[in-house]
Amino acid sequence: MKPNFTEMSVSELRAYVLEHREDDEAIRTLFHHPSLKWVTMPPMFTEDGQPIAENIHQAEETLRQHLEQKNK
Repeated sequence: MKPNFTEMSVSELRAYVLEHREDDEAIRTLFHHPSLKWVTMPPMFTEDGQPIAENIHQAEETLRQHLEQKNK
């Protein structure tokens, strides 16, 4: 019986995948794990090098939220 991959942490899932490299379902679940999602951020600076305060603030807030969730 296979474990429930969606309930595993990233660390547990990585360890499982390393032990069961042929398990496509586990690999797919690892690649699509919610905590590993790519976040596209807007540019921090204009083309002439001026900072964009609103975008910098948004990036800081996103990073803060990510770190808070990770430290729970």
